[in-house]
Amino acid sequence: MEELTVRLAGREYPIHVGAGAFDVAVADFAKLAENGRRVFCFADTAVLESHADAAGKLAGVAEIVEVEGGEKSKTLEMFGRLCAMLADRRADRKSAVAAFGGGVVGDLSGFVAASYMRGVDFYQIPTTLLAAVDSSVGGKTGVNIPEGKNLVGAFHQPKAVYTDSAFLKSLPKRQFAAGMAEVVKCAVLGDAELFGRLAARGKPMEFDSPELGDAVVSSCKLKAKIVAEDERETSPNGGRALLNLGHTFGHAIERNAGYGKYLHGEAVSIGTVMAAVLSRRLGLIGDAQVEAIVRLLRSENLPVSLAERISADDFIDAMHGDKKALAGALRFVTILDIGKTRTETVPDALVRDAIADFYKR
Repeated sequence: MEELTVRLAGREYPIHVGAGAFDVAVADFAKLAENGRRVFCFADTAVLESHADAAGKLAGVAEIVEVEGGEKSKTLEMFGRLCAMLADRRADRKSAVAAFGGGVVGDLSGFVAASYMRGVDFYQIPTTLLAAVDSSVGGKTGVNIPEGKNLVGAFHQPKAVYTDSAFLKSLPKRQFAAGMAEVVKCAVLGDAELFGRLAARGKPMEFDSPELGDAVVSSCKLKAKIVAEDERETSPNGGRALLNLGHTFGHAIERNAGYGKYLHGEAVSIGTVMAAVLSRRLGLIGDAQVEAIVRLLRSENLPVSLAERISADDFIDAMHGDKKALAGALRFVTILDIGKTRTETVPDALVRDAIADFYKR
């Protein structure tokens, strides 16, 4: 097991990565209980069923609250129900919330923790690859509304993250591949060496691949570094916004296709290809970099095109409603080379041209 540290202004927290991380979580929660503090663990129903032994250990140190996984739970209605449940059970300011599941459960639980009594301690136990390398680290929490993804939420950093590789063994192949989209995203935006190592494999990553640990740790290190430098995404150029590579297009895909048609990682995969095509349209990269990104995503069994066409009008309308738009202008993470990116605003007309280029591929 490896321990990483996210260092923020005036505080820090650990990310425990590898076999045994879950046992550290149980021990930490037991210490909280010994000190008279209650832990409410919001747990994905399916994860509880597939990991009964882990669920039993958690039940000994925390109060389990079942939450159905999937985007349909990531709503203001569910947020309100969970806050009301905490109030009904007399949770106080010394109580803590823990998330045991994937990105949806983590985002939802974190928003509850950020809001209940104006903020209680929060812990993350991610059980999917996507949550392990992306959503569990950095403190972004929130829910979706019909107008867009993650438009309502808060920054609320966890006290600790426990990423145990044992949970990845039970992931369906599609879910596992979706997590690899975020790993590839990290490689493209800021780790050319990781990109090279992944590309050299020439085959999809699996839960027992010896290179998986390196991919998870490298992704977490990169995200921890970026979050430490720009916790609340306030940098005028680059900073934490670089982690949104592929997400401006990806969120528009999810909204237009309907939440749940594409897994988040699948939408990010397609969105990363579209960001590469946009970067080529802007003259920042050439065909070689675009095709290298496409090849790597394909090798991880990820989609690189849309099953059904979304019009440029629908893309642009959705992106203007996204929180990454600024002062009425669309802002994207563009690619300068593998491992080097920046943020910039792009006129709607050029975005339309890039969408047309994408469909011509």
